[in-house]
Amino acid sequence: MGKKKSGGKADLKDEIKALKAKLAKLRAKTKTLGGAAPSAKAHIVSPLAPPAFPALPQIAGVRFAAAAAGVRYAGRTDVMLAHIAPGAAIAGVFTRSATRSAPVRDCEAKLAALAKGRTRGGFAFVVNSGNSNAFTGQAGETAVQAVATAFADAAGVPEAHVFTASTGVIGEPLPHERITAVADTLAAALDPDGAEAAARAIMTTDTFPKGAAAEVEIGGKTVRIAGFAKGSGMIAPDMATMLVYLFTDARIGRKTLQGMLSRLTTTTFNAITVDGDTSTSDTLMMAATGTAGNTEIASGRTAEGRAFAAALGGVMRDLAHQVVRDGEGATKFVEVVVTGAADMADAKRVAMAIANSPLVKTAIAGEDPNWGRIVMAVGKSGARAERDRLAIRFGDVVVAESGRVADGYREADGAAYMQRSELAIGVDLGLGSGTFIAWTCDLTHRYIDINADYRS
Repeated sequence: MGKKKSGGKADLKDEIKALKAKLAKLRAKTKTLGGAAPSAKAHIVSPLAPPAFPALPQIAGVRFAAAAAGVRYAGRTDVMLAHIAPGAAIAGVFTRSATRSAPVRDCEAKLAALAKGRTRGGFAFVVNSGNSNAFTGQAGETAVQAVATAFADAAGVPEAHVFTASTGVIGEPLPHERITAVADTLAAALDPDGAEAAARAIMTTDTFPKGAAAEVEIGGKTVRIAGFAKGSGMIAPDMATMLVYLFTDARIGRKTLQGMLSRLTTTTFNAITVDGDTSTSDTLMMAATGTAGNTEIASGRTAEGRAFAAALGGVMRDLAHQVVRDGEGATKFVEVVVTGAADMADAKRVAMAIANSPLVKTAIAGEDPNWGRIVMAVGKSGARAERDRLAIRFGDVVVAESGRVADGYREADGAAYMQRSELAIGVDLGLGSGTFIAWTCDLTHRYIDINADYRS
């Protein structure tokens, strides 16, 4: 659909020539500077990456350290420690996978315990890359316990306040003794300016570390928010193969923080996809130290609560976008905007059906304005849709309206738009006020290269 029929041999030759040019362009995208096809292990920074890791502000009461423990690979940092001062409010959101990892289950249990009573003592977030400690049976739980015990002693916090996370290969026992061996080293190296090193330590197939920050005035006090994330593949709600750590000096109630974090996740980390696969290890943790001096934010409905939520949502959205920009093999960043749905749930169904479609994503990789694939994705989504109300846009280019190709649409315009590195696909269902925005990337051969060799 959306393709013009050839009018003769000359037209066919032109189409073949255009296809060959597209193929040559795709091949060029996946070559190294030396001209050889890249291997899965070659470090090629995503063309969509930001120019540099941002300068994150210090968050009073939070310090970081990173070390090389050799969990899977030699010669790279792969364990990070974040130490949070006593009195902080802690919140978290996790994958809902039925096969979620031992660290995820442990974090869930510890957060539930914190919600039941007062807490004393500081907190520690301990994260390793290279091994996800998922689908490892009782050995996985033993590993979590060993890491929690070692870092509780090293960092001087209660064992029940040590929240661990692991990312990497599934199904292999975690060599936890390598992690516990660097506990004292990490505790001795804690630094309030160590966030970037911590962000690099948790990377797996990521091509760049991801950070974001914001400041907001709350009751006459400057409140700071900073965070970092990892994520590149196996990205789809709920949540994605990502680890996210957020920190703020705001004074905010734990229950309020948890509710705000969960709500904002819906339109940030649960609105992105690279390949439609949900991880066993997704973890989002946040600590609020309360050192900014603002009056406590007791509700997200107050003016102060709304201001803080807007700033926090901006940081979360920034990190979510960076995860998509680092999608394995990505060359295009794509925003899918669905409007006019019967409700928000239907809008999300349509947006994610488009964003997850291999046919849509490969067309984007090939810079092919095949809008028929958008129609297909809308139809398969399960959302209510009526053909004669449907409208489709590529950026400002009106492609289809009233259930058919737009009168003024020229395929050359669509093809020209698809050459951009950042794209917007708009779909209006014409049925109601439901809206949702999802973010995705294209699907290239580089994705296969990375994942076919991941365990080697």
